[in-house]
Amino acid sequence: MQSQPLSRNKQAGAAASTGSQPGGAAPKVGFVSLGCPKALVDSEQILTQLRAEGYETAKSYDGADLVIVNTCGFIDAAVQESLDAIGEALAENGKVIVTGCLGAKKDASGDDIIMKVHPKVLAVTGPHALAEVMDSVHLHLPKPHEPFLDLIPAQGVKLTPKHYAYLKISEGCNHRCSFCIIPSMRGDLVSRPIADLMLEAENLFKSGVKELLVISQDTSAYGVDVKFRTGFWNGRPIKTHMTQLTEALGELAKSYGAWIRLHYVYPYPHVDQIIPMMGDGHILPYLDIPMQHAHPEVLKRMKRPASGEKNLDRIQAWRAMNPDLTIRSTFIAGFPGETDAEFEYLLDFLKEAQIDRLGCFAYSPVEGATANELANPVPEELREERRGRVMLLQEEISRNRLKAKVGKTVRVLIDEVNRTGGIGRSSADAPEIDGVVYVKPPYEPHKKLAVGQFVDVKITTSDAHDLWGEAQ
Repeated sequence: MQSQPLSRNKQAGAAASTGSQPGGAAPKVGFVSLGCPKALVDSEQILTQLRAEGYETAKSYDGADLVIVNTCGFIDAAVQESLDAIGEALAENGKVIVTGCLGAKKDASGDDIIMKVHPKVLAVTGPHALAEVMDSVHLHLPKPHEPFLDLIPAQGVKLTPKHYAYLKISEGCNHRCSFCIIPSMRGDLVSRPIADLMLEAENLFKSGVKELLVISQDTSAYGVDVKFRTGFWNGRPIKTHMTQLTEALGELAKSYGAWIRLHYVYPYPHVDQIIPMMGDGHILPYLDIPMQHAHPEVLKRMKRPASGEKNLDRIQAWRAMNPDLTIRSTFIAGFPGETDAEFEYLLDFLKEAQIDRLGCFAYSPVEGATANELANPVPEELREERRGRVMLLQEEISRNRLKAKVGKTVRVLIDEVNRTGGIGRSSADAPEIDGVVYVKPPYEPHKKLAVGQFVDVKITTSDAHDLWGEAQ
């Protein structure tokens, strides 16, 4: 497969290039990035350091001197995808360094999963292990003697399109949800200094980013580990706290005409303070809240830091403050011990909550998760049936909520331009996981759509997932 792209991330194929050096003598590293946006940021940091040291990024296996695979290890399907990617890289190239969440995972006997399946890999590290990865690269592919440091853009190397990027504000998580092994792989919460975040955000905006997606394992908990200490940005004191960070990012985004989108927000009380900030068009009226379930007893077994009743009250209060608020969430169907009554309670909750964007997973046992020890596991067939019922209900909810937007004019960020017009996203649509807006271009021939451009679009049609409209 001589021309096969290395990266499995949709955006990474073209964006991962670190530039080339005179004479083509620079060593070349291939890169495969799997997993969530948090892993994507880890990949960007590694690629940035590679570029800083003068390495190039290869676009095919046969053009690489070695390959780095950044893995995911959250659920069984992700583990298998990562193992398959490592095997493919070994078969096509032979020299492979592995990093990411799967690298921190052991099997039941305490052995390294990756080395057991693929003993020929050169090295294995866990997540956010930039120094260890670079040590392995230096060992197996010595860096150039004179790296072109001035080739590093201030925003670093990004795997996303130029007009949007992720800002990871912390690593790890203090929760111990029974279905999750992320803390065992990524550790407890470690918040990044607020000055570092603001500088990174400013550099991204200067580079042309029009939408900044704030991510972490628990965005609402930002600063808990450092007791919300005060940091400084441009001489201004700012607490290491979600609300102060959001306010500062909103002001910065406003000066660049950009968007801020918040992900992985636990519904703690202080999130109420964020909603009023969503009125000026820069802090988007969008919250990604991983609720996982609604029934109090299921949430208790999950060891989730919230209850279903409070979530419903809070959603209603938020929508009263901002009727344009879009809520995205994820749920698990068929969690161990979930009774018919508890599942019907979840369906009733969804009917009342009217979640705008929803993903549902049938419970999948994860090796090392304490949920595996819970009594009364739900049979796989029933888990899948319940997941299907949730998604069928959600399709109806989504269809009705999108239909209500027909006739309205919404602000859209263009992601793609084609012969028929463009494809973009409104404030209600995060990249890769939500719907899109298909945009018909303006009638005036001199007005053409461009990637990264904001346009006002009058919505003319909708379905259960997407919108169609005409640029104004």
